[in-house]
Amino acid sequence: MANTRAEVEAWLTDMDGVLVHENHALPGAPELIQQWLDAGTPFLVLTNNSIFTPRDLAARLRSSGLNVPEDRIWTSALATADFCRSQMPGGSAFVIGEAGITTALHEAGFVMTETNPDYVVVGETRNYSFEAITKAIRLINNGARFISTNPDATGPSQEGVLPATGAISALITKATGREPYVVGKPNPMMFRSAMNKIGAHSENTGMIGDRMDTDIVAGIEAGLHTVLVMTGISDEAEIAKYPFRPDEVIAGVHELLDGPAESEL
Repeated sequence: MANTRAEVEAWLTDMDGVLVHENHALPGAPELIQQWLDAGTPFLVLTNNSIFTPRDLAARLRSSGLNVPEDRIWTSALATADFCRSQMPGGSAFVIGEAGITTALHEAGFVMTETNPDYVVVGETRNYSFEAITKAIRLINNGARFISTNPDATGPSQEGVLPATGAISALITKATGREPYVVGKPNPMMFRSAMNKIGAHSENTGMIGDRMDTDIVAGIEAGLHTVLVMTGISDEAEIAKYPFRPDEVIAGVHELLDGPAESEL
């Protein structure tokens, strides 16, 4: 593990609360991405959201003022497809989700089917169907393996929280007695698959996040140099709740810019 920031040669960073907030780039985020691109620093922007494809997300980030190439984005959908391919190449899946997960599974060589699939994969969607959930329950009862892209029980919206992947997975678990294997954060597998994509190693990779319970704990378990930013949901009281600590706590990603703004805590 990189003990100091100077030893970090590759970066993984969360998106919401770290680089953007409500579709606006956070201070220093555009400059940090550009700094990494100019220096040829390997990096990936991570998100547990499995609704969007990397192309969709790259366009959304551009409208927020961030120039992130689509091949620098790693979603829980991509990590899930990568995991399924490693377990069962050329397999089949019944999917509850949007383009992010269906596209990722197609590109991983999977067939979408409602007939004896190898996997039932539950991802994020705003169009949950009782019929589809019922079908998923019956397929799992008949032997399909249960996979979920991420554990988040709720997601944000301007009107308040929305039920998310974890909530729908819990409904299916209650009906089947089967827990899903969850690929996204805080499973460190999401970070390992991301590092594989960019050819990075835990010894010299850093993780920037705004959540102790997903970004930081998974970063620690994956052996990464962990940086917590205070621009998301964490505050000092939140940090104090947990028995583990990030390597660094900084106000925001602007502190990671080269030059006089850089500080090591």
